[in-house]
Amino acid sequence: MDPYIDQYADRTGSMTVSAVRALFSVANRPEVVSLAGGMPNITDLPLGRLGDSFDKLVQTKGVQAMQYGSGQGEPFMREKVVDVMAEEQIRANSDDVVITCGSQQALDLVTRIFINPGDVVLCEAPSYVGALGTFNAYQAEIHHVAMDEHGLVPSAVKEAVTTLRAAGKRVKFLYTIPNFNNPTGIQQPLERRRELLAVAHELDLLVVEDNPYGLLTIEGEPLPALRSMDPDVIYLGSFSKTFAPGFRIGWVLAPHAVRERLVIAQEAAVLSPPVFSQFAITDYLDNFDWRGQIVAFRDMYRARRDAMLQGLSDHMPAAATWTRPTGGFFVWLTLPEGLDSQALLARAVSERVAYVPGNAFYADGFGSRNMRLSYCFPTPERIYEGTRRLGKVIRDELEMRATFGLPATEVPHTQVGGPAPDLS
Repeated sequence: MDPYIDQYADRTGSMTVSAVRALFSVANRPEVVSLAGGMPNITDLPLGRLGDSFDKLVQTKGVQAMQYGSGQGEPFMREKVVDVMAEEQIRANSDDVVITCGSQQALDLVTRIFINPGDVVLCEAPSYVGALGTFNAYQAEIHHVAMDEHGLVPSAVKEAVTTLRAAGKRVKFLYTIPNFNNPTGIQQPLERRRELLAVAHELDLLVVEDNPYGLLTIEGEPLPALRSMDPDVIYLGSFSKTFAPGFRIGWVLAPHAVRERLVIAQEAAVLSPPVFSQFAITDYLDNFDWRGQIVAFRDMYRARRDAMLQGLSDHMPAAATWTRPTGGFFVWLTLPEGLDSQALLARAVSERVAYVPGNAFYADGFGSRNMRLSYCFPTPERIYEGTRRLGKVIRDELEMRATFGLPATEVPHTQVGGPAPDLS
């Protein structure tokens, strides 16, 4: 029993444990092939040279680097962020950038300044589990919007906003991951982005673009960010995927008036984002070939993605379908009818493979037939072996159901990842 149960704020009642974090203790065991967590593989970084560079940083600038800093972030860091965003055709002023403790805190700050209890946030179906947790923590009403193989459906966004407003709801913003959506891996094509922004403009709907994976395309060049096409878009970025997550540096690019409120919220939360991390990342961007490193990451993740797709093709039953990402970290798999990814998880772990059940990425109980598979961290050989183990779990379950003549269970799912045009 919790002796403080009557003293907590009402909003804590909507806080839940992250489905991904809950798997860590099991998925990190060496005998388990973890296709669950989205940890970037940073072993290809020049760690020896980085160590020497950071040692020099402490010796020459340690007094500044280990001190308090600006609530908005250091000016030199914000200028570097502008350079990085230019890779996706964003033209910005560093004065409109707010440095944060990772893009997760950026999302928290944006939600904090916009959301009152009961306000509506529109999200893709499915959407990033960390975002759903943040929106729940601020007592937002989450409304999922349909996706297809090209991402968010603009007509569905328009219909949702119109219906919700007619019901007296306050729709505050649309949250979207246009590049290699977490968890589906789907990328919005350029024309779809234009259509989505046109709908947002027509409806006077604020768009929050979360873009941790945009530079990690493994087929073709990065597409222009939504923010590059509309200066009213609030853009969230991060160095966690293109450099290293341990530094906890992300950012928000926002219209000037919004930026002012974000800085105030930032100062109330943490006083200032990590100063040493800002010095370290700036040093990396100044003295290392960071663009070449991103190319190396792309090649590494391409090999892992290919191992995942080959393994699924070789080991999954015919009725399973999955997405074919062209970047990012994730594949979204849809199980044959009658199977439930949450119910299968214990058996999968006993077969030494882990994944994230699909219902973690919905606020409304959907996704039972889906699972997120991550290919970013294990080696290609381990990924392929993981798909073999997972395929065995699924096939054994299908055989058991057939043996006992069990009927198909009605479990909610979406069209994303299957059935859909030739996704398997």
